[in-house]
Amino acid sequence: MNATAALPRADATRYRFALAWLMPLTVAAGAWWSPWAAWGVTFGWQAALALAERQPGWADSPPAAAATPWHRFCLLMHLPLQAGLLALGLWLVATGDLSAWAVVALGIGVGGVSGGQGITFAHELGHSRSRLERLLAWALMTSVLYAHFMVEHYRGHHVRAATRDDPASARYGESLWRFLPRSFAGSLVSAWRLEALWLAQRRRGWATSPLAWATGVQLAWLVALWLAIGPLAVLFWVIQAGYAAFLLETTNYIEHYGLERGMQGGRREPFGPGHAWNADHLLTNSVVANLQRHSDHHMHAWKPYPELEPLPGPQLPTGYAGCLFLASVPPLWFSTMHPRIAAFAAARA
Repeated sequence: MNATAALPRADATRYRFALAWLMPLTVAAGAWWSPWAAWGVTFGWQAALALAERQPGWADSPPAAAATPWHRFCLLMHLPLQAGLLALGLWLVATGDLSAWAVVALGIGVGGVSGGQGITFAHELGHSRSRLERLLAWALMTSVLYAHFMVEHYRGHHVRAATRDDPASARYGESLWRFLPRSFAGSLVSAWRLEALWLAQRRRGWATSPLAWATGVQLAWLVALWLAIGPLAVLFWVIQAGYAAFLLETTNYIEHYGLERGMQGGRREPFGPGHAWNADHLLTNSVVANLQRHSDHHMHAWKPYPELEPLPGPQLPTGYAGCLFLASVPPLWFSTMHPRIAAFAAARA
């Protein structure tokens, strides 16, 4: 029997994914009030999610259900919301008398949306079988100057996740601050190597490379911003993109920290429930399209996000928002996660 057909039909709980729209709307309202308020709203979202998910009763999301057009609409609706937020940021830079520090605060506030949600939704759209939706994923990743993710994630990370060959999988005892340079550089280099291999296999030139074209668009856009508005516009765009990339790579750090696939007959064992950290916290799963049901995503990469199951395996102490704060303080992260890794390993032995 078809697995999707076996899932229950979506009920009213599907409307919880509309909560995702509140973040870009509230950050936009904050930015309209003050650039510093945009940063404050983004931080407030992160802190509120972290605190709420420490409360009893908020840890379990509704069960998996069949994907519907509503679920796809929830993803696609983010594109105009993010585009409007970015346009608002540029307008405030162009028309306001902002200091460089105010522009940095504005960029971080907007980057909390383009990274915490925009990259997450691009990731989901990139796994779609629709060519149009994959094109929209390229557009979202190009807007944060991280187009190489579209090559590295799908051809690299999904093949090598939870191995030492994967720059986006954090090793046991590796702090977030040691991981970030390795992941930033390693992912970029790997993406271009994979693209070169892909072109060679198809006997194509770089003129046909989506990665090359997207990279050219990224550079051209920064030049256009400089010429049309000025250096503060470039600063705003680079800061929002940089913070978005920071959130992406920090999430990568959290998702596979200290977990490694073993060897079977000289080859890596297949990816299983024990090779990614999971969290089934209601609020964060509602605003990041069930990304925290991460093991099932890796095991069934084409599965739409509402159909992802909360699989048994290593469980995070809280959702991604709370883990963002924990990971930022390595001793606190290690003292929280290492006993969980030891307990999981003992249970498997």
